[in-house]
Amino acid sequence: MTATILDGKAASAAIKAELAERVAALRERGVVPGIATVLVGADPASQLYVGMKHKQSEAIGMNSIQVELPAEATQDEVEAVIDRLNADPACHGYIVQLPLPKHLDTDAILERIDPAKDADGLHPTNLGRLVLNVNAPILTPLPCTPRGVIELLLRGGYDLTGKEVVVVGRGVTIGRSIGLLLTRREINATVTLTHTGTADLAKHLREADVIVAAAGVKHIVRAADVKPGAAVLDVGVTRETDPETGKSRVYGDVHPDVAEVAGFVSPNPGGVGPMTVALLMTNVVEAAERATAA
Repeated sequence: MTATILDGKAASAAIKAELAERVAALRERGVVPGIATVLVGADPASQLYVGMKHKQSEAIGMNSIQVELPAEATQDEVEAVIDRLNADPACHGYIVQLPLPKHLDTDAILERIDPAKDADGLHPTNLGRLVLNVNAPILTPLPCTPRGVIELLLRGGYDLTGKEVVVVGRGVTIGRSIGLLLTRREINATVTLTHTGTADLAKHLREADVIVAAAGVKHIVRAADVKPGAAVLDVGVTRETDPETGKSRVYGDVHPDVAEVAGFVSPNPGGVGPMTVALLMTNVVEAAERATAA
């Protein structure tokens, strides 16, 4: 068996084409969806990631707002930027790029974001609303990486209804939040969250219809642990320096041999990563649509 590849690049391109039409419709009504980023310091990886988000947003007609502060910026200075973006009608959604310098109170800064402008969908208020909302339509930003995982499966023709999903990793970005979406009645999956305290990870993996590997542990999921035909999504990232070349290499949580057993596999890179950016932009466009309707 060779797995069907869940192509995040193709799926994200389709989403962005749909968003471009929605942005054009908003522009006809005099509204330009505005996405902003706040970058503190000059970390090259963060600069590259932020630049990519703005390039893709501008390509579909959105307004791009970039705020950069020096690494030594104070708590008051960063919070003043947050307050300014919260009050700016041209900004419909934004993110604070993490990690922040260690002298800053990250939690206080993230909680200061207006929940309606929470492009990542991880504000405590929005997560709380998601916990409380099992049945009704959701009118608040959703966690973009978990939403990207689900969109990738659905657009790949995979029906999650009634499926047993095992999530590996309990980080806030995906591990702790994806179950809130998967167990909503419209999806109706059953979710098991595993982590370093799980006694027999392999047992859980072998029983899963879907595996979402988000632990950040190189090749933690191997073919021997995967049920034939299962869908396996590789989300975690590990960076190692190649001893021969001295260059940094990126590895996912899923071993390449899983593709010989699984029915569906999302590659890493090229799977969930592009979906995260596409759903981040979706959150902002939806926020602009809600603001316009209000």
